Amino acid sequence: MTLSQKFILTTCRPLLNILFSWKTEGRENVPLTGPLILVANHVHVLDPIFLAFSLPRWITFVAKEELFRSPFLRFWLRWAGSLSIDREGKVREKQRILKSARNALEEGLILGMFPEGGRSQDGKLRKGKLGSAVIASKTNVPLLPVGIVGTDKIKGISWLWKRPRIVVNIGKPFKLPPTSGRMSKSQMQLLTTQLMREIAALLPPEYQGAYEKHED
Repeated sequence: MTLSQKFILTTCRPLLNILFSWKTEGRENVPLTGPLILVANHVHVLDPIFLAFSLPRWITFVAKEELFRSPFLRFWLRWAGSLSIDREGKVREKQRILKSARNALEEGLILGMFPEGGRSQDGKLRKGKLGSAVIASKTNVPLLPVGIVGTDKIKGISWLWKRPRIVVNIGKPFKLPPTSGRMSKSQMQLLTTQLMREIAALLPPEYQGAYEKHED
């Protein structure tokens, strides 16, 4: 974490506390050193902000390539060290992001990813994309699951006086089975399901969406 990043986190935290009623649970589950892949549900554009203020370490987020087209956002994303990803990219693009992810993890950083591939419009967990699980399996790096609850209530302007209650629930790190060779689509889907269920377990039933448990 750079000095400017520390400065921003320190100076902006009071503002976040004024605007929102929020808390972090499970902060003790975050290892203070070593590479990690943070995986979380994604509902609101502010989700990365809450994650950044919830962890004791800086997060290097993987952001969609479209965001880098805005001069304003590009400046902040590059300042934050974010990695760009083309969600419609072919094999070469996938190899590029895997290489970038490896480099970040080899430096002992936390790589932040939203496995759903975009924001959920109704707040419920959507089916996960394959990328996060593939990167975790090929790098053999622990995953840190996080469930964010309440950001779906940030709508219009009424939230300014309602101050919706937001909880960032951090789970315990876990690992997926490591792989080195080519993976079949069924293998990738199986690993992705395992990953997404870890996130779902940190959310209330009404937010678990595609991964809601049903009693037989």
